[in-house]
Amino acid sequence: MSANHAPRAQQPSAPYASAFLKACRREPVPHTPVWFMRQAGRSLPEYRKVREGIGMLESCMRPELVTEITLQPVRRHGVDAAIYFSDIVVPLKAIGIDLDIKPGVGPVVEHPIRTRADLAQLRDLAPEDVSYVTEAIGMLTRELGATPLIGFAGAPFTLASYLVEGGPSRTYENAKAMMYGDPELWADLLDRLADITAAFLKVQIEAGASAVQLFDSWAGALAPVDYRRSVLPASAKVFEAVAGYGVPRIHFGVGTGELLGLMSEAGADVVGVDWRVPMDEAARRVGPGKALQGNLDPTVLFAPTEAVEAKTLDVLDAAKDLDGHIFNLGHGVMPSTDPDALTRLVEHVHTRTLR
Repeated sequence: MSANHAPRAQQPSAPYASAFLKACRREPVPHTPVWFMRQAGRSLPEYRKVREGIGMLESCMRPELVTEITLQPVRRHGVDAAIYFSDIVVPLKAIGIDLDIKPGVGPVVEHPIRTRADLAQLRDLAPEDVSYVTEAIGMLTRELGATPLIGFAGAPFTLASYLVEGGPSRTYENAKAMMYGDPELWADLLDRLADITAAFLKVQIEAGASAVQLFDSWAGALAPVDYRRSVLPASAKVFEAVAGYGVPRIHFGVGTGELLGLMSEAGADVVGVDWRVPMDEAARRVGPGKALQGNLDPTVLFAPTEAVEAKTLDVLDAAKDLDGHIFNLGHGVMPSTDPDALTRLVEHVHTRTLR
């Protein structure tokens, strides 16, 4: 099956598609909107076909390829929003950081940042550094029509963890050693990354993104006191920098149940919740005035359809009293997920929540 002839879900009408933005703003919606983190990716055979022989970073720099990959799950699943296909390290690569995404490993940095002199690697990001992003988003917004496009970036802490560790880590010993042992250097590192991240989000918004999400993938490794003191200021700086655009801002991290209230303080309009905390409890922790996004366990999709639908109803029931709810998984789509299970899940959520 070619990429251009993937199974096509029934496309939503304009009011139907705008449910995502309405939910972000806590406005009445015709149904609970659905999209999936990592919906454009390895779970789709059409994605694997178009990516064949092309490295991840190179894929992110080809506007036509980015456009095709971003559109694939919209065609197949009928989701209420597209998520821009990229990677959180793209802005770092764009400013000259010597890194690569190694299959089976993840981002690997050739010269980790460990000293103040190493900060010289982090120059400002200019729009021309990522001109391919502007081009791709222009192409996408023309193709998507009424379906919103979500831009995204990695949060300063998660980017810092890669830069200081030199690659993925389970313990973050080098990053935490800097955070505890040289708090001034740590603060300066995150402040620079906040500026780079904000600039990357601004490029996406100005090109036509309807919303943005800040992924703080590894923030769950932190105690609340450390998050408040050493991470929150940089994330807040990012959200403040793009506040004037008026687009919904989403904040998401994994294993962040103990941090939900602090993540809310950072300034996003929507707080993403992983699968560990029920949506009603998450709402209590986040506090009033925010929409919530989540939070089906991604592994549920490997169970029979009846079990998926039952667990989905648990999520919807826990979220029934929220002012704004966007249905999503509690983390990204796993590579071996059956795409048809995602298509059925979108239809199930839409059908059960029609108003």
